[in-house]
Amino acid sequence: MKRPAYKYRYPFISIFYRFPVAKITPTMRFSTFIATAAFIASASAHATFQQLWINSVDAGSSCVRTPPSNSPVTSVTSADLACNVNAASSAGVCQVKPGDDVTVEMHQQPGDRACRNEAIGGNHYGPVLVYMAAVSDAKTAVGAQANWFKVSQMGLVSNSPDYFGSRVLNDNCGHYTFKVPANLAPGNYLIRAEVIALHVAGGSGGAQFYPACFQVNVGGSGTVRPPTVKIPGAYAASDPGILINIYQDLTTYVLPGPTAYGQPSPVPATTAWPTTATWNTALQPTTVPTTVPAPGATGIGKA
Repeated sequence: MKRPAYKYRYPFISIFYRFPVAKITPTMRFSTFIATAAFIASASAHATFQQLWINSVDAGSSCVRTPPSNSPVTSVTSADLACNVNAASSAGVCQVKPGDDVTVEMHQQPGDRACRNEAIGGNHYGPVLVYMAAVSDAKTAVGAQANWFKVSQMGLVSNSPDYFGSRVLNDNCGHYTFKVPANLAPGNYLIRAEVIALHVAGGSGGAQFYPACFQVNVGGSGTVRPPTVKIPGAYAASDPGILINIYQDLTTYVLPGPTAYGQPSPVPATTAWPTTATWNTALQPTTVPTTVPAPGATGIGKA
């Protein structure tokens, strides 16, 4: 008996029709899809934010709280949601100023900066978010006790076809650039970068969170102190940007957490998102600096 042809946006869905079956209902098909997606995702690579750039100067791992595992946090109520599981403080504190371009860099394996590898693979599609928190001492601050404000976000950047911020991150060799808010009050801060992977987020508890924290000191004489939230506390498991089936045509996406300080809510483009890198991938380093950059250092690239 000739089986009907099916067309799906995701090529691995074809595995469901390699064997003859009497009848597959829509409910059975969706359940099988979710189960298979979860299986594939479990075998795919996870990732961590590992390096920092300041105005295109490579600070490497000099001020990152590196998580010992690239596995995700899956509970929105866990203290690990702030800076990841057992992420020890760094000996370094990087120097930044209001208005600086700061770039966080993600990769799947420790020390791997090769652009031939996706920053986060396995169809781990979802938003990229960046928060900051003023703290008395960046080296000893506890992320789960800090007061956080969002400074940047990239969710569903296009809905024709659907394209998430994590894919833009991959296009740019794991780099995501944001600005330190203008006139931000000086002092020690934690920067929290995060990807939320939504590939199995159709059921409660399926979303995967990949956070990491960086230790910085903000210079200048600003006075701005944005409104804050707690992490954990800013997300609920039922939030529409966390409990979501992304295997459908989306027109909009509700970014989790508060509005990014000083930024309008993003609207997805209705045309295809360009995949050309804006980061200078040709000059991507292969080594990882471990010391805080000297004042006046020059660098490369932008994303």
